[in-house]
Amino acid sequence: MRYNNIDNALFIENREKLKKYLKPNSIVVLNSNDILHTSADGRLSFIQDSDIFYFSGIDQEESTLVLYPDSNEEKHKEILFVRQTNKDIARWEGYRYSKDEAADISGIKTIYWNSEFNKIFKNLIFEAEYVYLNSNEHDRADFNIETSHDRFIKWCINKYPLHKYERLAPVIHELRIQKSSIEIDLIIKSCKITEKSFRRLLNFVRPGVWEFEIEAEIYHEFLRNRSRCPAFEPIIASGANTCVLHYIKNDQQLKDGDLLLLDYGAEYANYKSDMTRTIPVNGKYTKRQKQIYNSVLNVQKKAIQMLFPGNNFKRYNQEIAKIMEEELIKLRLLNPIDVKKQNKNSPLYKKYFMHSISHYIGLDVHDVGSKYKIFKPGMIFSCEPGIYIQEESTGIRIENDILITENGPVDLMKDIPVQAEEIEDLMN
Repeated sequence: MRYNNIDNALFIENREKLKKYLKPNSIVVLNSNDILHTSADGRLSFIQDSDIFYFSGIDQEESTLVLYPDSNEEKHKEILFVRQTNKDIARWEGYRYSKDEAADISGIKTIYWNSEFNKIFKNLIFEAEYVYLNSNEHDRADFNIETSHDRFIKWCINKYPLHKYERLAPVIHELRIQKSSIEIDLIIKSCKITEKSFRRLLNFVRPGVWEFEIEAEIYHEFLRNRSRCPAFEPIIASGANTCVLHYIKNDQQLKDGDLLLLDYGAEYANYKSDMTRTIPVNGKYTKRQKQIYNSVLNVQKKAIQMLFPGNNFKRYNQEIAKIMEEELIKLRLLNPIDVKKQNKNSPLYKKYFMHSISHYIGLDVHDVGSKYKIFKPGMIFSCEPGIYIQEESTGIRIENDILITENGPVDLMKDIPVQAEEIEDLMN
């Protein structure tokens, strides 16, 4: 792997936490992601399923984790099945885990090749009463492709229909929502790589450059710092496209006087970061651009202070709405009289700020976790206010990743330039 080895204490601890949530005499099964194909014999780069990685650290396709804490045999309380490697596979496809390597990475002593799965699993499941199976229960997930989890659910229920089946996703969401110290360090690493790339861009951006050239600079800095790829498809939006929330074409030429909205983040060891900065293409904000920029920054500064233990999304968003209204009134985009008369179910500020201000961050950039949870130490959120004025072809968003602690919020991107004057100085 490109990233440095992760202490397997992380995965051992995660498995121990999971066991506390299981019903007596339960089996848990987690599958790796598929390799997705393009056409002919082409295929996409493999990216591991976040859940099996969280409990095993195994970063390879065709892997299965089976946990049976109440097994009568000690060696079958934790089992990892991996793809068998040999000289031919190594010659054509490269490195695959040996059994010893899989054991070292995961902290699991019992490793079998995949060819042994059916026999071993059959013997175990007939002793068990409950079977916990996993599925994608992210509230924003909307996919039509059948996954390895989907196929296994069908196979398992068809072959063993009389067992009692349980949903694993709610338990995993509960566990992954608060990050351990090792996870926080990995996310900080991804933030540092993002910082390096942004500083690189401040010396590169100028009128005449193409958006895809900027994207290439991001990839260059990520790859040379052990990041496999961006945490998500980068948004490199200039001019009017700064008002398009999920613009990913990245095919326009930068023009003098325009703004450039950069929304991207590095991943490191599968852990994600998410940053947004909006900078002037020519290195100097106009008076109006700086006015809007500072309004967004003011909202962000106040929002970060609300990310403390005991708060919740409902109160958080209610306060942000009031702050955003005040800023939009200062910018003469909203009329205070109209705001007092507005329909509470359709607030006027939504015309200029239509998305959520925060989401969880972790193994996924929009990490798992309920919007109804009370904020707790160890949670990491984005904080990303924005103002989008289509009639001015001006969209400005600023985003940092924030760790909640007992002593207050910690900005994991505090070293990434954000003040308008600092950005101008570095660009010039």
